[in-house]
Amino acid sequence: MTPPRPGASASRLFTPAFIGLGLVELAYFTAQGITIPLTPLFAAGPLGADEVGVGITVGSFSVTALILRPFAGQMADRRGRRPLLIGGALLAAAAIAAQAVVTDLGVLIGLRLLMGVAEAFFFVAGFAMVADLAPPGRAGEALSFNSLALYLGIAFGPIVGEAMLDIGGFELGWAVAAGLTLAAGIGAIAFDETAAGQPEPAPMTIIHRGALLPSVGLFTGVAGMAGFLWFLALYVRDLGMAGAGPVLLLFGLVVVGTRIVFARIPDRVPPFRLAAAALAMIAVGLATVAITQTVPGLFAGAALTALGVAFTTPAFFAAIVARVVPSERGVALGTTSLFIDLAFGGGPMLFGFVAAGLGIPAAFMAGAIVATVGAGGTAYAATRRHVAVNGDR
Repeated sequence: MTPPRPGASASRLFTPAFIGLGLVELAYFTAQGITIPLTPLFAAGPLGADEVGVGITVGSFSVTALILRPFAGQMADRRGRRPLLIGGALLAAAAIAAQAVVTDLGVLIGLRLLMGVAEAFFFVAGFAMVADLAPPGRAGEALSFNSLALYLGIAFGPIVGEAMLDIGGFELGWAVAAGLTLAAGIGAIAFDETAAGQPEPAPMTIIHRGALLPSVGLFTGVAGMAGFLWFLALYVRDLGMAGAGPVLLLFGLVVVGTRIVFARIPDRVPPFRLAAAALAMIAVGLATVAITQTVPGLFAGAALTALGVAFTTPAFFAAIVARVVPSERGVALGTTSLFIDLAFGGGPMLFGFVAAGLGIPAAFMAGAIVATVGAGGTAYAATRRHVAVNGDR
């Protein structure tokens, strides 16, 4: 594999370096996708866990990932992106492979905690490397294309996992997932350090102030999306549908298609303004689902929400890259990924509390309100001189 070489081209995005990083990430995230169906089935089946045990097992992964992301950002700036990519992938490979011999639920939870550590290292380092490899003024486009590795991995990984389970049981599933993750780590060994030659990073800090505002805005959009996706399976049955598959397919196609076709938009429109519009689109989509309470309304709302999601992360990513010096990208993007983790946990929790008292449609409306607040705050930020980037005034 061709290693990433910083500064190889001042204008080309699809360099061997950028493509190589995408392939490594595709292998890693496909492996993570394989574990999505295997982990709860393994905990509930061979290990005999009840619903609470399954929930703790699955959720334990997020605990260490959430705690360590800001520290991973600091390490990415001080030690470089490459060591964290390699170390994160190899640690994940070892943790997944070890599950083949697990006979105790506590041990499985411990391995899931290790996988969270690996995820923090790999994700933040990859995030920072994308920013390093992006040509000037094309950070949003770079993330739009790079994020396809995550979406494709999470989309097709579970299908591979279920197929491996049918063919050779859990052992084959763990082996394939560990092999893909190991391949990602070996591939990353060939990479050059993209942080080389940058100024000495700032003194140790956990939260980067320059990334805080866009990270909070991103939180409001991701929280709405996460709540919608988690409660969709329950809601479609209230509407008389057999399952959420068609809606999820539409959602995924809109996100992936939009990011491919309109990949350059985040770098051509002032990022805070684009982010505000994207959050507003998410709010409109969720409100459409909540108000119509029909199957056509669900599909329309899902498409609108997906359209907003497609632009939200690239827009905020472009804003962060424009506001942060290269030597502090790791900690800045570690701050951002921390808020993404909080959104993936906090969104479903908010939806759950509201749905318990007022019903699922009300929960969707609550998500719309959160996204609306984020859109308003981001739009206001676009008018403030102290957060101006790429033409925002």
